Amino acid sequence: MTKLASYDDAVANYDPVIGLEVHVELGTQTKMFDAAPNEFGGEPNTLITPVSLGLPGSLPVVNEKAVEYAIKIGLALNCTIAKSCRFARKNYFYPDLTKAFQTSQSDEPIAADGWVDVELDDGTVFRVEIERAHMEEDAGKNTHIGGAEGRIQGATYSLVDYNRAGVPLVEIVTRPLTGVGERAPEVAAKYVQTLRDIFRALDVSPARMERGNVRADVNVSLRESPDAPLGTRTETKNVNSFRAIDRAVRYEIRRQAARLQAGAAVVQETRHWHADSETTSPGREKSDAEDYRYFPEPDLVPVAPDPAWVAEIRASLPELPVEQRRRLREEWQFSDMEMRDVVNADALDLIIETVAAGCPPQAARKWWMGELARHAKDHEQDLHDVAVRASDIAELQGLVDDGSLNDKLARQALAGVLAGEGSPAQVVAARGLKIVSDDGALEAAVDQAIADNPDIVAKIQGGKVQAAGALVGAVMKATRGQADAKRAREIIMEKVSS
Repeated sequence: MTKLASYDDAVANYDPVIGLEVHVELGTQTKMFDAAPNEFGGEPNTLITPVSLGLPGSLPVVNEKAVEYAIKIGLALNCTIAKSCRFARKNYFYPDLTKAFQTSQSDEPIAADGWVDVELDDGTVFRVEIERAHMEEDAGKNTHIGGAEGRIQGATYSLVDYNRAGVPLVEIVTRPLTGVGERAPEVAAKYVQTLRDIFRALDVSPARMERGNVRADVNVSLRESPDAPLGTRTETKNVNSFRAIDRAVRYEIRRQAARLQAGAAVVQETRHWHADSETTSPGREKSDAEDYRYFPEPDLVPVAPDPAWVAEIRASLPELPVEQRRRLREEWQFSDMEMRDVVNADALDLIIETVAAGCPPQAARKWWMGELARHAKDHEQDLHDVAVRASDIAELQGLVDDGSLNDKLARQALAGVLAGEGSPAQVVAARGLKIVSDDGALEAAVDQAIADNPDIVAKIQGGKVQAAGALVGAVMKATRGQADAKRAREIIMEKVSS
């Protein structure tokens, strides 16, 4: 068992320093250097070309749209865009890149020297300095057979799928984040969430973390005090959820603190994240940049973005998430807590679409954060994968607002939509859910309720007007909850009073 210090003791005795390397797969139609489709999934080893596999005689060509997306990301992160940059070969053995090197950028990235402000849940803003954002290609995917959850530990052999090899990536590297203290895990997770939201706003990536579109390498080190030199770092690879990023930082702080307290050294190494146990395990000793034997890629010419093109891209940037949330919070009159919950549930885009379809903001929030969030949780789905459209929710709320449905009936109608029975209006018609507001039908139910409950009628006539609620309940039961409760009460009071 790995010895761990308590988290409180670790951050009381040591100063945590973190750094993050975030990889985002770009949403281009084709790969970084060839015309193979850039698609998620597919049968193994079908989305490939000779360039994807680095076969002899195949030559790469840079994807212009990937360069445009990289510039967008750099500008959104307040970086300086290079006047000229070039690709390099990063050399070491990759079983999932057949050419045994990765085409990346080394000392000449497309963007550098930027920053992004990260807002924590309590409103605290932490500025993260960006060292660089560079273009590169993704590797293929290894599947380890025989190990727990497909991991290499305990595996007897591995299979390689090259469909992902060559998918365009931008890697964003921070400078060391100092001064984070006990909030290091929170800052790390919020930083990656901030980037994920920016990628979506820029429309440069689907940014689906569960698909590996966004993943982070998490660097952690400890030092005795903020004035001491940086400690030896570890790098936990390919962490792809906000919770996992938080837990990986927290675990490494506790593990490293225990080693230092015991007089042992921290080994500079890569580590694997295990989501089931929320622990890390050793990978390989971490190489420094010179060990990768970078050298300029001879098959690719330098990339020199036209300043006018960069200016055009800058002018096309959308409103970024932080500014958008502040504006919408005021326009929609959401509380800080309501907006925070919406953002943390990854429901903001869905609510924006629903409001655009004509639904009042608070009603849109209620549906997505209530019934639909519960449905997604019960069915172990992402909220974005729930089988209902923003326009459906707007239509459903419209039926509530015009008096056709009450909340109970609306929930039944939503269940029908989720079951694939059609639009809200179609479900209401097929299931006969519309509110009964016709006075003739209501009067019959009211007369029956009055006849069945003379004692309640007597109470109302004696001045206990609140007792009318019991008669309204009887009417609702008789009409299977479809009566217009307000009109039923009016009719009850008219009849009892007369």
